[in-house]
Amino acid sequence: MSAVTDRLPTFPWDKLEPYKKTAAAHPGGIVDLSVGTPVDPVPDLIQKALIAAADSPGYPTVWGTPALRDAITGWVERRLGAREVTHRHVLPIVGSKELVAWLPTHLGLGPGDRVAYPRLAYPTYEVGARLARAEYETYDDPTQLNPEGLKLLWLNSPSNPTGKVLPKDELTRIVAWAREHGILVFSDECYLELGWDADPVSVLHPDVNGGSYDGIVAVHSLSKRSNLAGYRAAFLAGDPAVLAPLLEIRKHGGMMTSSPTQAAVIAALGDDTHVQEQRERYLTRRTALREALVAHGFRIEHSEASLYLWATRDESCWKTVAHLADLGILVAPGDFYGEAGEHFVRVALTATDERVRAAVNRLS
Repeated sequence: MSAVTDRLPTFPWDKLEPYKKTAAAHPGGIVDLSVGTPVDPVPDLIQKALIAAADSPGYPTVWGTPALRDAITGWVERRLGAREVTHRHVLPIVGSKELVAWLPTHLGLGPGDRVAYPRLAYPTYEVGARLARAEYETYDDPTQLNPEGLKLLWLNSPSNPTGKVLPKDELTRIVAWAREHGILVFSDECYLELGWDADPVSVLHPDVNGGSYDGIVAVHSLSKRSNLAGYRAAFLAGDPAVLAPLLEIRKHGGMMTSSPTQAAVIAALGDDTHVQEQRERYLTRRTALREALVAHGFRIEHSEASLYLWATRDESCWKTVAHLADLGILVAPGDFYGEAGEHFVRVALTATDERVRAAVNRLS
């Protein structure tokens, strides 16, 4: 086991424990804005679908029920503007994090192969490359990378942690470059339905991919849009030539979404009302926190989408973390997401209205 664990970095969140204790000691209690975990109720129609499917004694299939695949293909076409999406173009997964962590291994990557991801990024992209013993590197513009040996290119729009959105023409340019060099593109679009000052576009849109899914796969999650982080519900959509072998590998590995969760996903993807209601909750919290942070001396960069504010006081991120912890507010240091974030903190919108009001009062 040590041979595997030795490949991994220190789990970043462990470093926050002392600051969490400081924040928790505040007389008014901690306001935890460090992790983007949903706190609002699971919508009633989704809970009912889960309960109705609770009597599921048999094994589920890795590919999911035909009804689940219908729900995914229908949503991808309706919401993302994709065209001619069939069951072969989709694959359920057990939450998006396990996919990110194990994708390089499942693709057969290893020493000598390269994986690239944004300079500021979700740490699990690096973890996935490390687990596969592949090489990894970051980029500002992926088309400036050396394409030789580059086997997997991660895109992330809207970005975690910055909330930056890649415009349609930028996505189009990157996809064309990757195809020219035979590089597989996986686009992490888990925050796509949470655009505020921008309208995020998927790589599955025909304006981006020219009507072809060759060499591209999008990753989507129901954790944020439907408050289903506890359900572990996500899916892939894109190139069937990529998804078919992944399906076979996942069959052998028993990586299957539970039958009740599949039923819940069908209900969630078939309803847009609860998504809009949740967006309104986050928008209200975002507006209040943004105004309070700016008034407190912060500058907000990007943050045009997603569930975070990317904030700085032009000082060490750990100094900012300590300052806010003294106010009973816990945030994530920017260097969790790469050295380029060393002067920033990530402030999550995922706290109750009462806790957000507490943070706003303390900041003012």
